[in-house]
Amino acid sequence: MKKPTKRQEEVLEFISQYIKKHKYSPTLQEVAGFFSISGKGAYDHIAALKKKGLLEQGDNKPRTMKLVNSVETNDAQHFKEIPILGVVAAGRPILAVENVDGSLKLHNSLLKNGREYFALRVRGDSMEEAGIMDGDTAVIERQETVRNGEIAVVMLDEEVVTLKTFYRESSRIKLKAENSKYAPLYCSGDVRILGKLAHVIRSYA
Repeated sequence: MKKPTKRQEEVLEFISQYIKKHKYSPTLQEVAGFFSISGKGAYDHIAALKKKGLLEQGDNKPRTMKLVNSVETNDAQHFKEIPILGVVAAGRPILAVENVDGSLKLHNSLLKNGREYFALRVRGDSMEEAGIMDGDTAVIERQETVRNGEIAVVMLDEEVVTLKTFYRESSRIKLKAENSKYAPLYCSGDVRILGKLAHVIRSYA
């Protein structure tokens, strides 16, 4: 049996997480919407997963997709559990509360070997022009440095956390919102980089 492609693995993971949350599978349209692809594109991925024996669907009826047992029982081999540490502001900074608030599983193909990750729930609209919306879950690769222009989670004065595009200038740090309604934040005091954005996960009710 051929292995699934990276995108097929992502589709499989989305379906798995959707089923765990809602107790039924997503529709074809919901799969297409999540990945911003056409309905035919979503159909082709699902058909390929069925052909490879990774997905089943009862009589092709809506919301009847299910993962094959052999995939579900091998989660520990193929998926990594990422802790959700609370809320990050994509607007005004808010108090950081690093209490674990659940977790999510991501396929190993989406993660770099040997790197640590955590997730934060996004609140606010200041990064919407970068495709990060209020209510999304941001998956963060833990690291202490980022390059200019990368989206980072930054802690200010050891008490507030925000998600912004990072720039290091000659004598200050610029944290740029990706929304023209908001002015950049400029910092010259204690700024600590917690990590850079790796993935954005969005759920459709």
